[in-house]
Amino acid sequence: MCKIWFINLFFFSLLIFLMGIFFILNDFVIFIEWEVISLQSMSIVMTLLFDWMSLIFMSFVLMISSLVILYSKEYMSEDYKINRFIMLVLMFVSSMMLLIISPNLISILLGWDGLGLVSYCLVIYFQNVKSYNAGMLTALSNRIGDVALLLAIAWMLNYGSWNYTFYLEFMKNDFEMMMVGLLVMLASMTKSAQIPFSSWLPAAMAAPTPVSALVHSSTLVTAGIYLLIRFNILLNFSWMGNLLLLLSGLTMFMSGLGANYEFDLKKIIALSTLSQLGLMMSILSMGFYNLAFFHLLTHALFKALLFMCAGSIIHNMNNTQDIRLMGSLSLMMPLTSSCFNVANLALCGMPFLSGFYSKDLMLEMVSFSYVNYLSFFFFFFSTGLTVCYSFRLVFYTMTSESNFSALNMLSDESWIMLKSMLGLLILSIFGGSMLSWLIFPSPYVLVLPMYMKLLTLLICIMGGFCGYLISKISLFFFNKAMNMYNVSNFLGSMWFMPYISTYGLINYSLIMGKMVVKIFDQGWSEYFGGQQLYYNLIKNSQLNQMLQNNDLKIYLLSFVFWVMILYIIMIFL
Repeated sequence: MCKIWFINLFFFSLLIFLMGIFFILNDFVIFIEWEVISLQSMSIVMTLLFDWMSLIFMSFVLMISSLVILYSKEYMSEDYKINRFIMLVLMFVSSMMLLIISPNLISILLGWDGLGLVSYCLVIYFQNVKSYNAGMLTALSNRIGDVALLLAIAWMLNYGSWNYTFYLEFMKNDFEMMMVGLLVMLASMTKSAQIPFSSWLPAAMAAPTPVSALVHSSTLVTAGIYLLIRFNILLNFSWMGNLLLLLSGLTMFMSGLGANYEFDLKKIIALSTLSQLGLMMSILSMGFYNLAFFHLLTHALFKALLFMCAGSIIHNMNNTQDIRLMGSLSLMMPLTSSCFNVANLALCGMPFLSGFYSKDLMLEMVSFSYVNYLSFFFFFFSTGLTVCYSFRLVFYTMTSESNFSALNMLSDESWIMLKSMLGLLILSIFGGSMLSWLIFPSPYVLVLPMYMKLLTLLICIMGGFCGYLISKISLFFFNKAMNMYNVSNFLGSMWFMPYISTYGLINYSLIMGKMVVKIFDQGWSEYFGGQQLYYNLIKNSQLNQMLQNNDLKIYLLSFVFWVMILYIIMIFL
């Protein structure tokens, strides 16, 4: 079943990609309206929008999902319910398809809610308490965005139609459209896990690794970015764009710091996704929606590869995810290590790999743009942090001494997983240059002073060197000093956001519930109500029991009393 779906999705993605190229070259847009029901003067219409952006994004989603399904054939081979897993993945992909081709807020909500529901099912796939907690955190965080979209649909009623594409351009200064834009921005922030909704993204790592590869590359977390790309007109030169720039810059900075303190392999890659999402949101809030879309596509390629390599390593290491127990994997798993290193270098922005074309262009556009020092610092320092945790990860997994058990089965013999990884490897190397030729009709030429041109490269080299130092020397005294003031705990726990969004929300409600129980259920109302009634019934039943147990004495005594009363009455009468 996996192979059939892989072939179907793969060829379908190639077909859609060729259509996307045709649409770019001829500047085509197809807008389809299908009248579902017509009743008197009212008609319910399903609308679909096919332009180069939606077609190319769909082709990437289908390509990655086809390779993920092929990869799952071996990764999930011990799962008896693998068909159920494949069906969930296909439902996930179809929800994303609906969201991509919808110019209508109602059909967007259907795809959006489909993503939220199926992602919950996938996060709790391995049924244990940790998965259930992670699934609930994921689902409830995303519900905020769903409610925001419902409110945006209500505000769109002011225009008579939910096809936002008709109104964005000429109603952008309208108050109603500003409210719709604000609600869409809130929904996108929850789905793309920007501060303060970031805590669910690392928690969603409870899902199987193939799902993580799909979620973190091209589906769930990119849905918010894609929606904001469609609504980008509302962000330009408004306070909403400035607010988003600040929050996404903080997200980028926070996740970069957190990844340097993390030891769980999948969580490090999840935090790197969060950092890249912050980068895309930042550049989008500055008005460069084409660049954000370009990085969205290139990031999808190397991030899916990174997760697949991580899954292969975890699979071979008997489900161990702690990087401190790894080491010397480059000797034992050379092919997987090569793919892992290429994906890591693409993430860092190594020249002429796919990440370089989008990342370098974005940072140069930031240097060219009118931004304040804080935003500039967030962009460049976060880039340095990306290289830092990537080099730290490579040191712990590839080059350091092996800390795993002496008897192990580490090998590169999982051919089906390797085939899917090698497919993404080729795309991670050549995808960026290919897309840059397609998306931009004329190449961007940014003329900057030499020190500004070399700033990105210098930051990357410094970040890599710091990552090596942190891993090699472990900076013992530095860590000890930071632990004294609990700073590392603060930095490594995503600024306490997981605690705030779980314990912080339920703690006070539980305390109030306890007070209510003590005051009402165990307090005066219970004392004078149910408990008092219960107490009186017990007393009366005990008295009744005592009377029935001593019936002969009682009857004789009552007879004597009755005779005495009669005698007294007769005397007085």
